[in-house]
Amino acid sequence: MCGILAVFGCVDNSQAKRSRIIELSRRLRHRGPDWSGLHCHQDCYLAHQRLAIVDPASGDQPLYNEDKTIVVTVNGEIYNHKQLKEKLKAHQFRTGSDCEVIAHLYEDYGEDFVDMLDGMFSFVLLDTRDKSFIAARDAIGITPLYIGWGLDGSVWFASEMKALSDDCERFTSFLPGHIYSSKEGGIRRWYNPPWYSEKIPSTPYDPKVLREAFEKAVLKRLMTDVPFGVLLSGGLDSSLVAAVAARYLAYSEAACQWGSQLHTFCIGLMGSPDLKAAREVADYIGTRHHEFHFTVQEGIDALEEVIYHIETYDVTTIRASTPMFLMSRKIKSLGVKMVLSGEGSDEIFGGYLYFHKAPNKREFHEETCRKIKGLHLYDCLRANKSTSAWGLEARVPFLDKEFINVAMSIDPEWKMIRPDLGRIEKWVLRNAFDDDQKPYLPKHILYRQKEQFSDGVGYSWIDGLKDHAEKQVTDAMLMNASFIYPENTPTTKEGYYYRGIFEKFFPKNAARSTVPGGPSVACSTAKAIEWDAAWSKNPDPSGRAALGIHASAYEESADADADADANANVNAMDLIDGPSRKIEKGVEEKIATA
Repeated sequence: MCGILAVFGCVDNSQAKRSRIIELSRRLRHRGPDWSGLHCHQDCYLAHQRLAIVDPASGDQPLYNEDKTIVVTVNGEIYNHKQLKEKLKAHQFRTGSDCEVIAHLYEDYGEDFVDMLDGMFSFVLLDTRDKSFIAARDAIGITPLYIGWGLDGSVWFASEMKALSDDCERFTSFLPGHIYSSKEGGIRRWYNPPWYSEKIPSTPYDPKVLREAFEKAVLKRLMTDVPFGVLLSGGLDSSLVAAVAARYLAYSEAACQWGSQLHTFCIGLMGSPDLKAAREVADYIGTRHHEFHFTVQEGIDALEEVIYHIETYDVTTIRASTPMFLMSRKIKSLGVKMVLSGEGSDEIFGGYLYFHKAPNKREFHEETCRKIKGLHLYDCLRANKSTSAWGLEARVPFLDKEFINVAMSIDPEWKMIRPDLGRIEKWVLRNAFDDDQKPYLPKHILYRQKEQFSDGVGYSWIDGLKDHAEKQVTDAMLMNASFIYPENTPTTKEGYYYRGIFEKFFPKNAARSTVPGGPSVACSTAKAIEWDAAWSKNPDPSGRAALGIHASAYEESADADADADANANVNAMDLIDGPSRKIEKGVEEKIATA
């Protein structure tokens, strides 16, 4: 990942202003420690902090067209840059950077070229011929981007809020799949896939098509000129990423430089579920595995730094970002600069445990659409900023544009959790990789119950955070929270504690408005809480809040304990070999009658 900052229409274009832009850009240096660049044109500034992944020797930014009338600063990777260069043979390329195609595509296609890009990106482009500019963000919002406005009429863009919050009167998160055009004076959506309308699809499920689409998504993300690896938690999603990468690495260009043995990385509290499962997967697929440990106290000590980097006070995001932040530092110390990660699968396939309660396929599909549209505020933000804090780039194959189109075109009836048919969450994905002849993963890993990252690193992690917040926030403080924080009022002591840290770094009203609010159970949207009346009594985003579904669900009462013992101990092999009768009471009846 890189860091970008661009400012247009400054009234003051003195040397002092240039120095200020350099100072603000320096706040993004953690994202790109390899080189710094700045282009000034009258009252326009484009700054860049580079993390060199492709063409480290000559790909410094900003990038230009042949006569340097087009200037672009980019954060991201363009996986189809070689194919795009075939369309741009009339142009002369100065570097081997995958991002240089953006300047030339603009020359040939104007502002309508963005949909041609296959990758993750945020970029700002200046056309010095008429001083017009555009800014765009990738389809899902894998890379972060903010837009702000100064009192002098200037327009600002930055990879992180910290680079523009002090100098802008107002700022907000730049919407994924959108483009800003100075010529049109506004923002419009360039990404218009069929699923975006939330219309119920009807394509029959084809496991071979789904598997091949995912394999392609993983393979194209092996484009790198630096050492890389895979974040492996031992859950389904990261295990599939690692298994596919390990299987096909020898046939990729990356293997010529870095060898054919894949490196995998995992973190957890001593004895956590993830560490055990990840080690088993790594041994099975033959990776060189690196296991890191942290303590609850080490995580608590890092909280302020984590919140400063990830720029949110969302409870779930902070819980999961902290171990990822600690792991990224360890990974970078090994000389690794790029990792593949498993974000996005749960949103696409309804993998969170609360989807057990989806009353019908329409509501199931609409919830997956809502979850994908909100990824840039949650998991994408976490995966990008937690790793970028240490100059590490995270790539997410599940959020490949083509793969999303394939997966979201499947009739959602196939994605529904159907215990009577032996289908647990994400069954369509599990089944697609259930190959007895050339197995990708052990069966019990392939059918392991969903475990949120913040839970899987060790259940005492979340319990420790709650205990710490209990000591820091008094009952009176929480009782008066609505007066102190009238917008997105925290409802728990943990949320109150995080909010206080966030406000210390980002005190402006605009900053707190960049964070979404509303109740959540097991990472649900507020809408999905309506699926079960009991959830409104237990609004915790942990997967263990899915009472009666998660095998280690929170205790609700003595009666709930008894029900959980009887109903929540889901055995993976039961779900493989035949219909399970161990899932929460009422789930089967609701699904069967939907």
